[in-house]
Amino acid sequence: MPRMSNKRRFEWSFFLNHRNRITYNDLCRGCTRDCKQSFRAIIILCPRYYSKRRKPQEDTAHGR
Repeated sequence: MPRMSNKRRFEWSFFLNHRNRITYNDLCRGCTRDCKQSFRAIIILCPRYYSKRRKPQEDTAHGR
């Protein structure tokens, strides 16, 4: 495996783990979108992520 250059390592430093591998958040790891977030970030809101426990939008729109 080729080494990462110093410039690239500096650019990706927020995503690198202790082994210098690019690591994403658990929610983003399985996502197919390209808006990946770092494992160091705490995801408060992701517009692309929908929980399986989330209520359908139609029920909340009618005030139920």
